[in-house]
Amino acid sequence: MSKLLNTSSLSRYDHQIISQWVEPGSRVIDLGCGDGSLLKHLQTSKNVSGYGVELNPAMMDKCIDNDVNVIQFNLDQGLGHFDSDSFDTVILSLTLQSMRKPRILLEEMMRVGRQGIVTFPNFAHWRNRWQIAFGGRMPVSDELPYKWYNTPNIHLCTLNDFHTLCDQLGFQIESSIAVRADGKQTIGLKTMPNLFGEIALCRFIKR
Repeated sequence: MSKLLNTSSLSRYDHQIISQWVEPGSRVIDLGCGDGSLLKHLQTSKNVSGYGVELNPAMMDKCIDNDVNVIQFNLDQGLGHFDSDSFDTVILSLTLQSMRKPRILLEEMMRVGRQGIVTFPNFAHWRNRWQIAFGGRMPVSDELPYKWYNTPNIHLCTLNDFHTLCDQLGFQIESSIAVRADGKQTIGLKTMPNLFGEIALCRFIKR
């Protein structure tokens, strides 16, 4: 991976990688944008324009504090508010797993945007496998901090699962990596990303 540039304001490592994949001056929409910190960074460092989409009112207030244009609606209702090919990049960061209809949302992302960027907790990480195999329980981790009965994560998947879905949808994967949440690099990540990666990141376009 190339050296990260101008990402000191981003606390999340997946956001640092996403920022490298976004072209300067492009039009971006960040779905499930949280407090808007990623979009604020892109506006400041890469002169992008666009919107954040968020459902949580508290997070929307933080977006406004960050001078980020934010729209409130439920992503499970689709992206019908936006015209086709409205954006250069559509970002969905650590949100896919909580969507009721992830396949439809991915299709909508490619309808309204030229490039899609998705990050999600990689359920195939070895620690999750260990907890299931030897503990007999649903895994709990920093990336999946909820108990099985109160989790918002209803469609967990692995890096390999996502690649398969992209192929079925006719998407071409331009970049795909798995990382540790803290950004540390290991030999295992390079050789077996689906086993050692805590967070998966994929950048894709229409084939």
